[in-house]
Amino acid sequence: MSVKEMDTIKASSCENNLKQVLKSNECEPTHFRNSFHSDRILEDLQSLRKNEVLCDIRFETDDGCTTFGHKIVLMAASPYFSAMFSNFDERNEDLVNIRELDSTILQVLVDYIYTGEIMVTKENVQVLLPAANVLQLEYVINACAEFLQKQLDASNCIGIRAFADLHNCTELLASSETLIKKQFLEVVKSDEFLSLSSEDVVKIISCNDLAVPYEEKVFESVIKWVKKDLDQRKDFLTELMEHVRLPIIASRPDILLNIVNEPLLKNNPKCKDFVIEAYHFNLQKSVQYFTIPQTIRCKPRQFGDSHKVILMFNRSDTSPKCYTEWYDPVTKLREKAPGMNDCRHTAGLGVIRDQFVFAIGGVNFLCSQSVTMLDVSSQSPSWVPMADMVVKRERLGIGVLDDCIYAVGGGDPKHPLNSVEVFDVSIQKWRLVASMSTERCDLGVGVLNHRLYAVGGAGNGKSLKSVEYYDPTLDTWTPVAEMSTNRQGVGVGVLDGLMYAIGGYNGKYLKSVEVYRPSDGVWSSVADMEICRYRPGVVALDGFCM
Repeated sequence: MSVKEMDTIKASSCENNLKQVLKSNECEPTHFRNSFHSDRILEDLQSLRKNEVLCDIRFETDDGCTTFGHKIVLMAASPYFSAMFSNFDERNEDLVNIRELDSTILQVLVDYIYTGEIMVTKENVQVLLPAANVLQLEYVINACAEFLQKQLDASNCIGIRAFADLHNCTELLASSETLIKKQFLEVVKSDEFLSLSSEDVVKIISCNDLAVPYEEKVFESVIKWVKKDLDQRKDFLTELMEHVRLPIIASRPDILLNIVNEPLLKNNPKCKDFVIEAYHFNLQKSVQYFTIPQTIRCKPRQFGDSHKVILMFNRSDTSPKCYTEWYDPVTKLREKAPGMNDCRHTAGLGVIRDQFVFAIGGVNFLCSQSVTMLDVSSQSPSWVPMADMVVKRERLGIGVLDDCIYAVGGGDPKHPLNSVEVFDVSIQKWRLVASMSTERCDLGVGVLNHRLYAVGGAGNGKSLKSVEYYDPTLDTWTPVAEMSTNRQGVGVGVLDGLMYAIGGYNGKYLKSVEVYRPSDGVWSSVADMEICRYRPGVVALDGFCM
């Protein structure tokens, strides 16, 4: 027997033995994947291309340079090449002229197809992105957009915005527009802004969310743009001034006077009308806050969430005054707000239209009919007196419903009130409505499902756990389920169709919280706060009860 035959017998014996072993062990199939396989294939394909091995296509550009490739690889990577080589007339061609791209960029993009890698630089991005668009290479397009997004600043955002718009880069376009609005004061200093068309200037200054601390900055940018090329641009002044909110500036007469004296406005009859409108609006606003016409030029701009602020009241320990602060939950910063000349520690507070803040009753720890109001949209806000209530009150509850503000109960624990009155903004007067069934002071008020709820409080010398609601269509009060705990000085917040009773006092200070579900008409406990709170201020903001 030959050596070869002996080797064959041995191999057959080993195979039979292995089959018996694997069969006895009931071995399960196992899937394996070579994580380096695709990288190795790409490396080998690139090597073949570099050495022009089995290449079946050549590309020539207008500068006479040639780039080699494999049709099957290019078709797999690019819809552009897939369509090209699927065409019957070009299927068998081995030379294609590409006029849309220069040789350097074509070489970079073909290299990307074979390697999956691309180098984006400030020198090549402006031609690389359009070329990637031609070849429909989504990854390269997104890489260029990401690169440009990282370069965005006030000096180049207008140019990048135009580039993104031209090449349909939606995310880059949105980022550019946001930066233009956010850094408007810096953007208008750039040469890019002065080179804009009138249509583009209008598009920017007409934005309601333009970040400008004072509206005169918009006016100054318009004048600056017009004067850059006065002979060609003066005819656009009227169109641009339509988007400058002069009525907002009118509350600052010294600034408006400087604007009125601008020669370009003096010589423009329509612009004079805008100035007259501003003066007229400001005159109306000084006597009538709620019923004057609200055109877009009369409304303050609001950038992002910067208009969402919490107004905090702080009692002075040294003088009968009340200090106020703005707190911005986005920036987490506080700054001073307009102060009050008396202490409103026991006043009720309410907000109408997210703009008008009312401080009602409770002057210097005494019952009072006094009402003051702060227009937070004003560029020079201050507290102004409003019509007095019918009844003197302190420690009252406040609720806002249908553009009307309700003053509920009040007084002190020995002399609580059950009377309720409402301020109608259309006539700016207070009038009494139906009284509660229970006398309450130091109560909480919540508005839920178009009803006004009076929650807890103090009456008859003790804290209360009873709750009742007011229906403005029927002018009636109706009791509902009691809370599980007596609470005076309770904070009430409404969020996602639920009403929360937070903290308070019932002989001891409370940190417990309970929630009312109108669907089943019962109160139930939720997680306690970490510390006890009496008369807490409660606000619902961005899905949270704070």
